Amino acid sequence: MQKRNRSADRRVIRTKRAIKNAFAKLLTEKNINDITISEIASGANINRKTFYNYYSGVHEVIGEIEDDIISRIDEALTGIGFINTLQSPYLIFDTLTAVINTDTDFFGYLLGMNTNVSLTAKIAELLKEKAKGFILQYIEIDELRLNLMNEFIISGMVAVYQRWFHSDRSEPIEKISEEMKLLAYKGLNGFLGMELPDYPSAQQGDTP
Repeated sequence: MQKRNRSADRRVIRTKRAIKNAFAKLLTEKNINDITISEIASGANINRKTFYNYYSGVHEVIGEIEDDIISRIDEALTGIGFINTLQSPYLIFDTLTAVINTDTDFFGYLLGMNTNVSLTAKIAELLKEKAKGFILQYIEIDELRLNLMNEFIISGMVAVYQRWFHSDRSEPIEKISEEMKLLAYKGLNGFLGMELPDYPSAQQGDTP
């Protein structure tokens, strides 16, 4: 009986994964409002009845995909620990790259979808909220500065990964991640390997 249950559990996992992959692939081709259950079922090699055994509709699939990704990233970041992150901030990018590498095709579908679909933006917002809560547990920082930092890093990171998935992927994801780490933690001076001239303060009354 236990062996039969394990087999059933594996079948459920495989079927739900096939549904999510089929849905994510469709997101790269069309607007979310135009995606039908029949198209998802066809892409997953199942029938409509099987789809409804697991999900009530498209938006439930979206919710589960979001929860899965946030859970995986949160678990990975929790595993490295906050002290380790302070000692080596690059671990954050290494961890995210490792998560993406667990299923490059799936993340390629997800991050390569059409710009008129809001799923990537929703995921970015969820990541920002988790990052904000994580930082505030350990550091006192002005809320405006925290929000600006969070928006700059998370939105930029998601945009870079999206661009990479849209490209021919000739550059390995690890190299892209290394460049992002350098830019995020050392700024333009460190990234360009040079000292940029000081930006004039608006209080000085300088004009361009």
